[in-house]
Amino acid sequence: MPEAQPRSPFTTSEVAAAETPGPQGVMTLAVAVVVLAALYFGREVFIPIVVAVLLAFVLAPLVDLLRRLRLGRVPSVIIATLLALGIVLSLGLLIGSQVAQLATDLPRYQVTIRDKLSGLRTGFLSRASRMVKDIGQTAEDAAAPPAPSNATPAQPKPMPVEVHEREPTPLELTRQILTPVLHPLATTGLVFVILIFILLQREDLRDRMIRLFGARDLHRTTIAMDDAARRLSHYYLTQLALNAAFGVFIGIGLWLIGVPSPILWGIFAGLMRFVPYIGSFIAGAVPVLLAAAVDPGWSMAVWTLALFLISEPVMGHVVEPLVYGQSTGLSPFAIVVAAIFWTWLWGPIGLLLATPMTLCLVVLGRHVERLEFLDVLFGDRPALSPVENFYQRMLAGDPDEALEHAEQLLKERSLSSYYDEVALKGLQMAAGDTERGVLGVDQLERIKDAIRGLVGDLSGYDDVDPTPAEETEDPAGATLAEKTLPKEPALPALAPPPYELPPAWRSEAPILCIAGRGPLDEAASEMLAQLLCKHGIEARVVPHEAVSRSNIIGLDVEGVAMVCISYLDISGNPAHLRYLLQRLRQRLPEATFLVGLWPADDAVLTDQALRTRIGADHYVTSLREAVTSVVAEAHKAKDGHRGETPQPAAGAGARRPEAVAAKP
Repeated sequence: MPEAQPRSPFTTSEVAAAETPGPQGVMTLAVAVVVLAALYFGREVFIPIVVAVLLAFVLAPLVDLLRRLRLGRVPSVIIATLLALGIVLSLGLLIGSQVAQLATDLPRYQVTIRDKLSGLRTGFLSRASRMVKDIGQTAEDAAAPPAPSNATPAQPKPMPVEVHEREPTPLELTRQILTPVLHPLATTGLVFVILIFILLQREDLRDRMIRLFGARDLHRTTIAMDDAARRLSHYYLTQLALNAAFGVFIGIGLWLIGVPSPILWGIFAGLMRFVPYIGSFIAGAVPVLLAAAVDPGWSMAVWTLALFLISEPVMGHVVEPLVYGQSTGLSPFAIVVAAIFWTWLWGPIGLLLATPMTLCLVVLGRHVERLEFLDVLFGDRPALSPVENFYQRMLAGDPDEALEHAEQLLKERSLSSYYDEVALKGLQMAAGDTERGVLGVDQLERIKDAIRGLVGDLSGYDDVDPTPAEETEDPAGATLAEKTLPKEPALPALAPPPYELPPAWRSEAPILCIAGRGPLDEAASEMLAQLLCKHGIEARVVPHEAVSRSNIIGLDVEGVAMVCISYLDISGNPAHLRYLLQRLRQRLPEATFLVGLWPADDAVLTDQALRTRIGADHYVTSLREAVTSVVAEAHKAKDGHRGETPQPAAGAGARRPEAVAAKP
């Protein structure tokens, strides 16, 4: 008969209901469409507001500095705003003068361009051009009608007439000059008016944001908002300084090379560095073409191209990582998508604002629960938690990718911490899905093979805490360690192996690790046995079938001093565990028994009467606690007395005071 597959816990009606969007989904889609339409058609209003908000982040540290000098809120804001306005107007005037000078000099470059183009017309290009011209002339001759025999004499040509426009009046000339300038000036004035009000009412705007998104937890939301604003201000100010330094470097380099208007191209390069990945190369294209037009040869163009090809990688891969750290808080894919999206909405100004705006959205998503989807979409933190990533790789039967992820985590935590915080919790998810009938037999076997391969691959790692590396913060408000796994308290230190074991513990395998009756309990036992071996105590793993009523008689118990039983899932009244311990005590009356209950909220850990009835000597909730208890038991046996088992130090290995019980 074919093997029966476990029935899915979801009915057809539940699946259909999950696939059909409800009113809330339709409402969300409608809101998204309205927001996009508002951003597109209201860009004349939203662009000044967004620019003002970003400038407020840049000027906030300066305003705080001036206020610390006791200048008062209003004078500090006015001074900072006037300083920023002065810089913007100065840059505008400088750009205008450079553009005017370049426009005046362009006719002089036409001769050089004509000579280079004429040089390209020699050889093959010249022959190809003559061939195309001959073919065209032949086609015209063939298409022309034959001249009639009685042709009349040619008529005299009409007299040419020239139309001259009248000279513009002074009023018309003034309007032609001011019309292109008034709109940018009006937008700039609007930006700085909004900026003044934002800087004057920063605290009030913050309180309104807290009221809107986090009124239920004022303390946490206030700290998060202040911290996020501080990080964003620091990041934007640093980015502005780096881009300005890049522009100055490019301007000086172009001046030394001899490219006309080097100040203009330096400012352009600094602005275009706000565009991710391609901004600097776009900024370098125009100076390279201009250098080719100015220089009769090609050396100036080559030197200009080399300047951009060398300076941008050095800035992006050497200078910025030293200043920013290893991360900016945004995923590369999100940066590219954001650049395309905002350019489509707002044109070139959207391209310049794409990265800063996206980072603001990520910060909101990281600190505001309702907007968490923004962090998931655009942030560079993993979309899946380490536990979910581990389980997903086990489901896919891919221990290689799981090993790569484990190696990254082991750079900042010990092997036992990785097993406790990631592997065991991932196995608990698998055990829960197995209990609900979600996992099939093939998937379960795939998980077993994958976890067995992973444990084997990690055998070369010692169970020690690695040297803590300096943590780097990203502007979105998380350290690099927090992006992989939240930091746990320090683990209790174990005595360094090898141990001087007592005689009873010097057999080939003094520890017997027995798997519970769950399908994945054997994997937990293998992890525990591996950790014990790394701490100088040999252990061997036996499956649950080996200790059944019919097979326990044939169990090899020679030299066993302690038994460790592992359960990923045990609920209710665990009578089977009590009877298992009774059978084992009959075979090993002098042994010590430890039960590892990896679900830390099980009733066995809180019900003293139930623990007494089961009859184990130790109850632990983590592999590190288990290793600590085994080592402590070995020291007690060596000293020849049976006293209180030392409690593990406070930390990740001692989450519950009652987790390690004394042997009666």
